[in-house]
Amino acid sequence: MSLQVPAAPSKPRLLSACSDEELLDGDDSEDTLRLSPSATVKDDDSELGTVVMMGWLEKYSPQGVLGFQKRWVRLEVDYLRYFEKDKEVDSKGFICTASITHVNSVGDVKFEVVTNNRTFVFRADSEARKNSWVMALHDCVAGRHPQGTVSALPTADHQGYLDFRGFKGKVYVVVAADKVFLYKTQEDQRIGVGITYINMNVGNVKETDQRSFDLTTPYRLRPFSFVAESEQQREQWVEAMRGAIDAALSNCDVAEQIWAEPSNSRCADCGAAKPEWAAINLCVVVCSQCAGEHRGLGPSISKVRSLKMDKKVWTEELIQIFLLIGNERANTFWAQNVPPSEALSAASSSADRRSFISNKYRQGKYRNYHPLFGHQRELDSALCMNVQSSDLLETLSLIFCGADVHCSTQMATWDSPLALAAAHSQSLQAELIGLNLNTELPRLDVGGASDPVHYSAPPCVSHNGFLFKTASVSRAVAERKAREEFTRRWCSLNDGCFSYYESDKSSAPNGTMKSSEIVCVAVNPPDKHGYEHTFELYSESKRLYLFGTDEADSHRSWVKSIAKSFIPPWAEPLLSLDFERIGRLKCKDGLNLQTSRVGWFALVGSTLHAHLAPGQQEELHLRRLSELSIQRDNEVIVLVKKGRTLYIEGERKLDFAGWCSAIEVAGRSGEDTLTEQQLTEDDVPVTVHSCISYITQCGLTSEGIYRKSGVNSRVAALDERFRRDARSLCLRDGENQVDDVSNTLKRFFRDLKDGGLFTQDKTFWLSTTGIQDEGQKISQYRQLLCRLPPVHKATLQALIHHLHCVQCFSERNQMQSHALAIVFGPTLFQTDGQDYSAGRAIEDLIEHYTHIFQVDEQRLKRDLEEIKYIIKLRDSLNTKFPASEPGGHFLCTVYLNEKTDEAEGSIKIPGAMTAAELCSAFLNHKLIPVKEEEFWSCWEVSDKEETERPLHYRERPLPLVHSSGTNAYLIVKNHLVMRDMVRYLADKKDVSKSGSLSFKPERNILGLDLSSFDDRYFILNSSSLRMFKDVLSNSPEREWPAKNLQVYLGIKKRLHPPTCWGLTVVCERKKHGRADRQQCYLCCTSRTEMIEWFASFYSVQNDGDVWPKEGLQRAVCPGPADLRLGNVSLIPLRGSANEMRNSVAAFSPEALAVSEVTNPGSQSGGQEGDGARLPARLIGSEMFTRVQDVSTSCRSEHLCSIIQLWSHLDVIVGF
Repeated sequence: MSLQVPAAPSKPRLLSACSDEELLDGDDSEDTLRLSPSATVKDDDSELGTVVMMGWLEKYSPQGVLGFQKRWVRLEVDYLRYFEKDKEVDSKGFICTASITHVNSVGDVKFEVVTNNRTFVFRADSEARKNSWVMALHDCVAGRHPQGTVSALPTADHQGYLDFRGFKGKVYVVVAADKVFLYKTQEDQRIGVGITYINMNVGNVKETDQRSFDLTTPYRLRPFSFVAESEQQREQWVEAMRGAIDAALSNCDVAEQIWAEPSNSRCADCGAAKPEWAAINLCVVVCSQCAGEHRGLGPSISKVRSLKMDKKVWTEELIQIFLLIGNERANTFWAQNVPPSEALSAASSSADRRSFISNKYRQGKYRNYHPLFGHQRELDSALCMNVQSSDLLETLSLIFCGADVHCSTQMATWDSPLALAAAHSQSLQAELIGLNLNTELPRLDVGGASDPVHYSAPPCVSHNGFLFKTASVSRAVAERKAREEFTRRWCSLNDGCFSYYESDKSSAPNGTMKSSEIVCVAVNPPDKHGYEHTFELYSESKRLYLFGTDEADSHRSWVKSIAKSFIPPWAEPLLSLDFERIGRLKCKDGLNLQTSRVGWFALVGSTLHAHLAPGQQEELHLRRLSELSIQRDNEVIVLVKKGRTLYIEGERKLDFAGWCSAIEVAGRSGEDTLTEQQLTEDDVPVTVHSCISYITQCGLTSEGIYRKSGVNSRVAALDERFRRDARSLCLRDGENQVDDVSNTLKRFFRDLKDGGLFTQDKTFWLSTTGIQDEGQKISQYRQLLCRLPPVHKATLQALIHHLHCVQCFSERNQMQSHALAIVFGPTLFQTDGQDYSAGRAIEDLIEHYTHIFQVDEQRLKRDLEEIKYIIKLRDSLNTKFPASEPGGHFLCTVYLNEKTDEAEGSIKIPGAMTAAELCSAFLNHKLIPVKEEEFWSCWEVSDKEETERPLHYRERPLPLVHSSGTNAYLIVKNHLVMRDMVRYLADKKDVSKSGSLSFKPERNILGLDLSSFDDRYFILNSSSLRMFKDVLSNSPEREWPAKNLQVYLGIKKRLHPPTCWGLTVVCERKKHGRADRQQCYLCCTSRTEMIEWFASFYSVQNDGDVWPKEGLQRAVCPGPADLRLGNVSLIPLRGSANEMRNSVAAFSPEALAVSEVTNPGSQSGGQEGDGARLPARLIGSEMFTRVQDVSTSCRSEHLCSIIQLWSHLDVIVGF
């Protein structure tokens, strides 16, 4: 690939936090000098002003040993340079264009560059590119090379041989004007063929020992190290090179420094590029045309100076003022309220410029008025306060809103703001005030003054010191960084900017990042990297910066200071926490699920502290959530706490991935102590809750429960899964065995640390067994129970309640309280089991359970009755109870056939619900029977894009509902398209499809929507969709992976498609680590053709499984729409915000209403085992009927209890 680059004025080097030390190594090829490590291209393109053409070519090595080598070649007006990589600054070699005598084509894609005694052979990848290079070289040589003379070679100021460290032998060095050239020999210098040259405007020369000196540039880790013949020659070389530096900086050093702030490279008034003038008292950089109008205002309003000619004016303080304020920030004050009709452009006339500049600076028409404007005393006091800080923009605002720079400070020692600034070492504030001692302020002709307000100077965070830094990266740092990979840097946090320098003596930073660009600070565990204490900074530009130090206090101070610089004041309580990660994320919760807002979060251990708005803060204990799920594809974290759901969204993949990993780890169980486990809302470990719930449902009738051993390998695997993430593990009948689960529960208690369940009071518990008086013994147990921590107490009660229920059914399981005590005594007290004291304590707790734990006997009786009914159901139905799917619930609005108020309905969508289940639940909710020949399906519809598509019956709609927001909605309809697709595919044996279609890309190469529909030939197979120019073409123009395509029915009408039968095709895939989204449009000639193409896409993407063979009604048995989430009712959210708030205010929770439902399927002789396929969240009427059949002899309240038990099966079986 080659790129034609027109000549353009030089651009400034941009200071950014990713411009430091991201360097590569060169090689040792025959025609190159080893310059290791070679440098990456700098962020600016200051050298591209003379570039004619550049691109990849293959260069033939001189001896031919290595053949052709790939090189990045750049043709400039004066030199033809070639590099090993396109990012390098130091070339592998160069040819002076004045030395080129001929440029000849050789063969098909090769050409020669001929000098007086050397021939260089290059090879392009096509004839067209070769011709482009030959023509460009011909034009360049013809313009630069007079007949037979080589007059364009640079005139040397100093030259000679020097020893070059890292290179065998000497190199010939030439200092000429503002450059230093390196040649292999003097003869090479004469013919104009060299190795590389260094622009000295970025160079620095330093003497190292008696005969050595270093030439350093910001783009190389290692300097150019030279050794002269003598100390005297070294001084001559150093003097010559420093003279080259002076020559390079003589005219443009100030301008380049000022332009280092990106906004200063554009005129503050009209936006023209490379402004070379400044109004130094107004703190704006302007172009020459606007500078003329500024002069017309007079020096009392605008003091105009040149960046290039008035060198003496530009003190270091004045340059720093312009770098810190910059045109962009200055215009937040001067041009806050510019009407679009009055804004200037680079092409504006002189009259328009004169009017605009007069309004802006003489009248102050567009100013951002200070809150104290019109109140002189408050303005003066605010100025005196602010000059003691480093906020220059605030000082500018105060001065030009009327603050008196000569006002009295009421201090005898420092009687003016200027003296006050100098006394507080605020030299920049003093410089700014000094520039405006005699400035004529804008006319204060704004009618009406606002009431005075309390003023406090803006917070200023300042911190300086040495840190060790690695090169910034665009991905997470997974590997350990050794100490050798860090470089010592002087770092400074001041005036809302974090900068790092080569050393504490450097004036220009290697990189700068505004505090507002920092989105997250992460503190790494000790010794994760070579330095003991490290932290990571994440920026909006998706870069990660790693810093380290060995000093804990320095590390803590830097982390707190940086966090304070970007955290808003209302979220500053987060700074008092010993956080592991702090930053901002988008989130949504409550009634507003359509619009995201920015929240500030800090992760401390297993607690996530959130400040979502001023005055709205909360703590989320990640181990106590009912759900913590991470949808990395959709970049969403779902946190469910007592029925309330918080969605945290990713805005930048890099820092969001870090948050996902940190939250995921924090939400898992920690060490083997009860308090470090994942807990339910009742403070019971999830592992205990899950095992007890499973055994209650499936194992109470198992003979010898807890006495028999499970399979060791399965128990160990189950224990490991619980340790990894107990919340995500759902025990299922059929998949898990009762004895494996019971042994996992015993192992959990046996492995507990810190005294286990009874902490350090084991001796008191065991000694209580010897008390003979039962009343006194129960009282002692109660006292010991009250001494337990809350989690230990809740866990013990849950376990003893379970064991009490187990022994109540001992006629089936043969496990009386004595047998259970023998098993659990040594386990819970972690003894060797040689005596029965531990067993006696557990037996006492089981036998006196109601008295020791003061249990409501009616509630216990009701629990036992429910368990009896479960056992009867299992015996009668011989069915397996499905466990509930863990996942959050989302209340979604779904429409029937069309989007109208009458067709609207609300459905609770769990995370695991499929489109078929949603469709069935919604139809059941609408009381619509499904006939066998009907094809009811769920469709995604977008009115904005004028498209729709049927969801695959196994596709999960919740991610779609969450990600689409208001742009799309769901419709359930019996659509003929699905019927026609099924019929077409039933007769089709081959999955492939080919034919001509009208094609239109979303954008053309230039990004403009100017293309029309063109005929193309398409071939679709199981792996890809390929597009050819016509049926006779051999190679495709474009190719897309078939699995990555999302195909919609319909095309936007504004695109003027040739027919109304069209498809919108979206391809999303990863490209260079980033998400790449492409969209195009296909037009068919008829509806039949459109259905065939859409069916082919649908079949390929779903591996031929388009529609359930048994039909929708068999694929899933619909149940009534559940409008409750746990114990919290879900309210359909629609209408305005006020209407939604009124709905919530008017809502009063009530007990779950139960009504008898007759299932038509049961009347038609449905088989007994059908109910086994029912998900717990969609229990149908057939199950309720069977409950009634089994329980006809039970009292009505018992039947109500078991029906409620079925309705909340997800709470009983799985967490």
